[in-house]
Amino acid sequence: MKITICGSVKFADKIVAIHQQLKALGHEPQIHPDMFGIANGTAKELIDAKQSGEHHLVKIKYNFIKAWHNLIINSDAVLICNFDKNGIKNYIGGNTLMEIGFAHVNNKKIFLLNPIPENVSYVDEIKAMVDVILNGDLTKIV
Repeated sequence: MKITICGSVKFADKIVAIHQQLKALGHEPQIHPDMFGIANGTAKELIDAKQSGEHHLVKIKYNFIKAWHNLIINSDAVLICNFDKNGIKNYIGGNTLMEIGFAHVNNKKIFLLNPIPENVSYVDEIKAMVDVILNGDLTKIV
Protein backbone atom coordinates (compact mmCIF):
# COMPACT_ATOMS: atom_id res chain seq x y z
CA MET A 1 0.00 0.00 0.00
CA LYS A 2 1.27 3.49 -0.83
CA ILE A 3 1.14 5.40 2.47
CA THR A 4 1.94 9.07 3.12
CA ILE A 5 3.32 9.51 6.62
CA CYS A 6 2.26 12.72 8.37
CA GLY A 7 3.13 14.25 11.72
CA SER A 8 4.94 17.05 13.48
CA VAL A 9 8.35 17.98 12.05
CA LYS A 10 9.61 17.86 15.65
CA PHE A 11 9.48 14.07 15.27
CA ALA A 12 11.27 13.84 11.92
CA ASP A 13 13.64 11.18 13.29
CA LYS A 14 10.72 8.98 14.41
CA ILE A 15 8.89 9.57 11.11
CA VAL A 16 11.95 8.48 9.13
CA ALA A 17 12.22 5.35 11.32
CA ILE A 18 8.55 4.56 10.67
CA HIS A 19 9.19 5.10 6.94
CA GLN A 20 11.85 2.39 7.12
CA GLN A 21 9.60 0.05 9.12
CA LEU A 22 6.74 0.42 6.63
CA LYS A 23 9.13 -0.31 3.77
CA ALA A 24 10.31 -3.46 5.56
CA LEU A 25 6.64 -4.50 5.91
CA GLY A 26 6.23 -4.28 2.12
CA HIS A 27 4.47 -0.92 1.90
CA GLU A 28 5.45 2.04 -0.25
CA PRO A 29 5.86 4.86 2.29
CA GLN A 30 6.07 8.51 1.25
CA ILE A 31 7.34 11.54 3.12
CA HIS A 32 8.60 14.89 1.94
CA PRO A 33 12.28 14.39 1.00
CA ASP A 34 13.35 17.17 3.40
CA MET A 35 12.20 15.05 6.36
CA PHE A 36 15.33 12.94 5.93
CA GLY A 37 17.52 16.06 6.16
CA ILE A 38 15.64 17.34 9.18
CA ALA A 39 16.00 13.96 10.87
CA ASN A 40 19.75 13.69 10.25
CA GLY A 41 20.49 17.39 10.86
CA THR A 42 21.59 18.30 7.33
CA ALA A 43 18.58 20.50 6.44
CA LYS A 44 20.02 23.47 8.34
CA GLU A 45 17.74 26.16 6.87
CA LEU A 46 14.63 24.21 7.86
CA ILE A 47 15.94 23.32 11.31
CA ASP A 48 17.04 26.90 12.01
CA ALA A 49 13.71 28.33 10.83
CA LYS A 50 11.82 25.96 13.14
CA GLN A 51 13.97 26.95 16.10
CA SER A 52 13.79 30.71 15.39
CA GLY A 53 10.00 30.79 15.12
CA GLU A 54 10.10 31.46 11.38
CA HIS A 55 8.94 28.03 10.29
CA HIS A 56 6.04 29.58 8.38
CA LEU A 57 8.51 31.30 6.05
CA VAL A 58 10.07 28.03 4.91
CA LYS A 59 6.61 26.52 4.58
CA ILE A 60 5.85 29.29 2.12
CA LYS A 61 9.25 29.23 0.39
CA TYR A 62 9.18 25.46 -0.20
CA ASN A 63 5.40 25.19 -0.64
CA PHE A 64 5.25 22.49 2.02
CA ILE A 65 1.47 22.47 2.55
CA LYS A 66 0.77 21.87 -1.14
CA ALA A 67 3.64 19.38 -1.34
CA TRP A 68 2.09 17.28 1.45
CA HIS A 69 -1.30 17.60 -0.22
CA ASN A 70 0.18 16.21 -3.45
CA LEU A 71 1.78 13.30 -1.58
CA ILE A 72 -1.59 12.50 0.00
CA ILE A 73 -3.42 12.70 -3.33
CA ASN A 74 -0.93 10.23 -4.80
CA SER A 75 -1.27 7.66 -2.05
CA ASP A 76 -3.75 5.02 -0.92
CA ALA A 77 -3.68 6.05 2.73
CA VAL A 78 -2.09 8.28 5.33
CA LEU A 79 -0.44 7.30 8.57
CA ILE A 80 -0.72 10.00 11.20
CA CYS A 81 2.20 9.82 13.64
CA ASN A 82 0.81 11.40 16.77
CA PHE A 83 3.33 11.49 19.59
CA ASP A 84 3.24 13.37 22.91
CA LYS A 85 4.02 17.08 22.40
CA ASN A 86 3.43 20.32 24.29
CA GLY A 87 2.12 18.41 27.29
CA ILE A 88 -0.58 16.74 25.16
CA LYS A 89 -0.63 12.96 24.86
CA ASN A 90 -0.83 11.80 21.20
CA TYR A 91 -0.75 15.39 19.93
CA ILE A 92 -2.18 16.34 16.53
CA GLY A 93 -1.40 19.91 15.51
CA GLY A 94 -2.80 22.27 12.92
CA ASN A 95 -0.80 21.05 9.92
CA THR A 96 -1.50 17.41 10.69
CA LEU A 97 -5.20 18.13 11.16
CA MET A 98 -5.22 19.71 7.69
CA GLU A 99 -3.48 16.63 6.29
CA ILE A 100 -6.13 14.41 7.87
CA GLY A 101 -8.72 16.63 6.19
CA PHE A 102 -6.94 16.39 2.82
CA ALA A 103 -6.96 12.61 3.11
CA HIS A 104 -10.59 12.48 4.24
CA VAL A 105 -12.02 14.58 1.41
CA ASN A 106 -9.98 12.58 -1.10
CA ASN A 107 -11.24 9.24 0.20
CA LYS A 108 -7.87 8.03 1.50
CA LYS A 109 -7.77 5.59 4.38
CA ILE A 110 -6.58 7.30 7.58
CA PHE A 111 -4.50 5.37 10.09
CA LEU A 112 -3.66 6.91 13.45
CA LEU A 113 -0.50 5.54 15.07
CA ASN A 114 -1.63 6.23 18.64
CA PRO A 115 -5.03 6.90 20.23
CA ILE A 116 -6.90 10.12 19.53
CA PRO A 117 -5.76 13.01 21.73
CA GLU A 118 -8.50 14.05 24.12
CA ASN A 119 -7.08 17.43 25.16
CA VAL A 120 -7.57 19.27 21.88
CA SER A 121 -10.58 21.37 20.92
CA TYR A 122 -10.97 19.55 17.58
CA VAL A 123 -11.24 16.00 18.95
CA ASP A 124 -14.66 15.50 17.32
CA GLU A 125 -13.26 16.37 13.89
CA ILE A 126 -10.47 13.83 14.32
CA LYS A 127 -12.95 11.17 15.45
CA ALA A 128 -15.13 11.88 12.42
CA MET A 129 -12.28 11.30 9.95
CA VAL A 130 -9.93 8.59 11.32
CA ASP A 131 -10.57 5.07 10.03
CA VAL A 132 -8.20 2.90 12.09
CA ILE A 133 -6.31 3.45 15.34
CA LEU A 134 -3.20 1.25 15.31
CA ASN A 135 -2.20 1.60 18.97
CA GLY A 136 1.43 1.64 17.85
CA ASP A 137 1.21 -1.59 15.79
CA LEU A 138 2.17 -0.97 12.15
CA THR A 139 1.34 -4.57 11.24
CA LYS A 140 -2.37 -3.67 11.56
CA ILE A 141 -2.13 -1.63 8.35
CA VAL A 142 -4.04 -3.52 5.66
